[in-house]
Amino acid sequence: MTLTEFVIATIVKILLVLGIVSALAGFGTYLERKVLAFMQRRLGPMHVGPYGLLQVLADGIKLFTKEDFVPQNSIRPIFMIAPLIGAASAFIALAAVPLLPEFKIFGITVHPIIADVNVGILFVLGVMATGLYAPLLAGMASSNKWGLLGAARTVIQLLSYEVVTGLSVMAPLMLVGSLSLIDINNYQANGFKEWIIWQQPVAFVLFLIAGFAETNRTPFDLLEHEAEIVSGFATEYSGMRWGMFFIGEYTNMITLAFLASLVFLGGFNEWGFLPGGLAIILKVSFLFFFFLWTRAAWPHVRPDQLMWLCWKVLLPLAVVNIVITGLVLMM
Repeated sequence: MTLTEFVIATIVKILLVLGIVSALAGFGTYLERKVLAFMQRRLGPMHVGPYGLLQVLADGIKLFTKEDFVPQNSIRPIFMIAPLIGAASAFIALAAVPLLPEFKIFGITVHPIIADVNVGILFVLGVMATGLYAPLLAGMASSNKWGLLGAARTVIQLLSYEVVTGLSVMAPLMLVGSLSLIDINNYQANGFKEWIIWQQPVAFVLFLIAGFAETNRTPFDLLEHEAEIVSGFATEYSGMRWGMFFIGEYTNMITLAFLASLVFLGGFNEWGFLPGGLAIILKVSFLFFFFLWTRAAWPHVRPDQLMWLCWKVLLPLAVVNIVITGLVLMM
C-alpha cells in the first residue's frame, strides 16, 4: 500500500467511525429511555414516529437549534472549548481499538482499526483519562457554584477510578505479555474456554465497576447528580455544547464495551457457529445494555461511599489479584 492509499484509507476509516459511532451514541439515548421505561413499567418515547424512533432526530434538531447560552461571568474561551475536549477524547480513544476482524471487499483487505499501535490498550486508557478535563474545565469556567462542585467531584471520582482501571487490566496483560489489543484478542483465539475472563474473573469485575465510574454512569453518576448539584458541571450549558458532553459519555460507553470484549470476552474471534464480527457486536451490545440495566436497577451512592469503595475495597483487590497472578506465572 502506497502512502497516498494509506492516507486515503485512514481518512475513510476516521469518517466512518465518526459517523457510525455518533449515530449509535444518539440512538443510545433512545435505547436507554426505552429500556428504563420497560423496566420501570412506563411507556418511554412513542409519539414521534413509530415506537418513538424519530425521537432521536427530534432531539438532534432541538440541540442544534437551541440557544447557545454563555454565562456573563464565565471564562468564555475555556467554557466554549470544554465540551469539545470531552467529545474529542472519546473519539480519539477509538483510534486504537480493533472494531471488527479483517475482511475483504472488492478484493481489498480491510483492517477495521484506525491506528494499529503496539501499546493500544495504554493509548486508549490514556486518551480516555484526558476526558476528565472536559467536566473539570466546564465546571470551573462556568462561574456557578454547582458547576464548581461538579468539577471537584470530577477530580476525585475519575482520578481515583482510573487507578483501579489500570490495575485491573494489568493482570490480563501479564498473561498475554503484550499491550496490543490485537495480540490480546489473538491470545483468546482457541475458543470459549480460552477467554481471559475465566482466568481473571476478579479483574473483569473490577474493570466493569471502574468503567461505570469513569463513564459517569449510575450508580456512580455524581459529576452531574441532579438531586444534589442541579446538573453539576453542565448546569450552565445548553444546546449542542450540552449535547457534546453526552455524545462523549455514550461514546466512552461503547469504547469500554469494546475494551471489555477484547480483553476478557474473546474479542472478535469466532464464537461457536457465530463469525467473529457478529460475535463482538453481540458482546458489545450486551455490555451496553448492561450499563442501561444497572441504571434501572441500582440507586445512587454517596461521594464518601464511592471513595470508600475505590480505596478500601477495589484497589486492595486489584493489587492482590496482580500479586497472585505474578506468583502463578512464576511457578
